[in-house]
Amino acid sequence: MYLRSDLHIHTHESDGLLSVEEVISLAHANNVQTIAITDHESTQAVSKAEKLAEELNIKIIPGVELLTSYRGHEVHLLGYFNNVNHPLLQGRLKEIRTQRTNLAHDMVDCLVSNGIALKWQDVEKEVGADGAVTKGHIMRAMYHQEDGNSSKNWREIAAHFRPGGVAHLPYLNHAFEDAVDLIFSCGGLPVIAHPGLLWDPQIVFSLLAYRPIGLEVYYGYWERQTVLIQYYTEVAEKNAIIATGGSDYHGPSGYVKLGQIDIPYENILKLRDYLTI
Repeated sequence: MYLRSDLHIHTHESDGLLSVEEVISLAHANNVQTIAITDHESTQAVSKAEKLAEELNIKIIPGVELLTSYRGHEVHLLGYFNNVNHPLLQGRLKEIRTQRTNLAHDMVDCLVSNGIALKWQDVEKEVGADGAVTKGHIMRAMYHQEDGNSSKNWREIAAHFRPGGVAHLPYLNHAFEDAVDLIFSCGGLPVIAHPGLLWDPQIVFSLLAYRPIGLEVYYGYWERQTVLIQYYTEVAEKNAIIATGGSDYHGPSGYVKLGQIDIPYENILKLRDYLTI
């Protein structure tokens, strides 16, 4: 029987739409045997997921996704651990959640200043837990507005937050190098997330050169998915210590479903061996 895995999943502890219970139930229904919960700057879902998954014989790899900066641009970094309860990690995550929520306030102010009718209370309604408030929550609040002032087109909404958009305020308070060092110092393994979405694809070689880390290769939200997976497989073979992958699942509205991305099971075993799980 084919062993399915998914190492990039979000819950409502960050900007996912489903609870931990719903994610575990969905993984079980989709015959996914190994998952990693990788909420943004939060590991609150991990312990609950471990308890629920044990009853269903699902293996959990504890994880987190960090927003980092490199040369003035955002880089997403995944961290995988044996245990996420290291005080250094938890202290830094708390700081970043506060900073990112403050930045989200500034984004809303920028939108309002440019004639978009949006209240902070509208954004708070989209937040399911005590995690950081992010542009994902703001985008959902804009989409759910019923006053006729906001577009229902996701591309138009997202354009406000991209370079050149009125609410483009990148989070630059956590250097990529510092984030890599933090993960290693807490017993984890850093992995560059979805390199095909980097502002400059060539920068992946500089990122991988900093320290021996992993690369997310098997990923669904790319145009030319097959071509890019093959390309980054080759990049990882030469420049990374491991190739991982996942759905980047945020909920049923996404077109990539939980467990849909094929990840070679030997890569899962290699990651678990590295983390001694």
